[in-house]
Amino acid sequence: MVRRRLVGAVRSVFNDTARGERPVQPSDEALFAPDTPIRLVHADVTAMMVGGVAALLMQALHPRALQGVLDHSNFREDMLGRLRRTARFIAVTTYAHRDEAEAAIARVDAIHARVTGTMPDGSRYAAQEPGTLAWVHIAESWCFMEAHLRYVRPDMSPADQDRYFAQSGLVARKLGADPVPDTRSEALALIARYRPDLRGSPDARETARIVLAGTSRKPAERALHRLLGEAAVDLLPGFARKMLGLRRPLLTSLPTRAATGMLANTMRWAFGR
Repeated sequence: MVRRRLVGAVRSVFNDTARGERPVQPSDEALFAPDTPIRLVHADVTAMMVGGVAALLMQALHPRALQGVLDHSNFREDMLGRLRRTARFIAVTTYAHRDEAEAAIARVDAIHARVTGTMPDGSRYAAQEPGTLAWVHIAESWCFMEAHLRYVRPDMSPADQDRYFAQSGLVARKLGADPVPDTRSEALALIARYRPDLRGSPDARETARIVLAGTSRKPAERALHRLLGEAAVDLLPGFARKMLGLRRPLLTSLPTRAATGMLANTMRWAFGR
């Protein structure tokens, strides 16, 4: 009974039942074969939530990526909706039949085509810019892998880590991202390459505040969001925390990791893996 209720609560977060959404059914004809690194990494609910929040924080440091969100998204009013759409896109492109995955990629690409505008300095931006898409992808793949290593498989082999980056890069390239890393070392090098272009602007810091504050008024949900937010901040590279004005107090990082690890174990028990 407890297991079923917990699974139902999690699925209700990631599937908009009002729109008829149901959990994505894994297919043997997906873009990625069963039991390959990307399907294993993306299967852990807690690590993906921590990595997802961390990725949003890192993405906010890219001025053009952030401007597109500020101008074309209602994330301030519908944070859950934004997270849900992103999570579903990842689930569909990772597990669903390849035809369904390709259709999802085409829909997102069409949305990106409409996301254009003007930066504060008068220059133009577009969501389909290969470099902007690349940063969004790098931030996601890096944070998902770091969360997986911390909360699921600290002993994941370097070869499997590299294969994860190569696999996740497939979807990024289909969306037009460039450059895209194929290994962990390439991802790390690209993060360093992007650093001069990143800005801890007032908008970036305000976005981080909104992401970490959440929107739920229910005490239990707020406590869960706070824990995931603390774990996400703890996961960030030091330069990203500094640019966003975030701190990781040394005395609280270990309790945060312990509590998040317990949550991850509980989720794996509930979902039977």
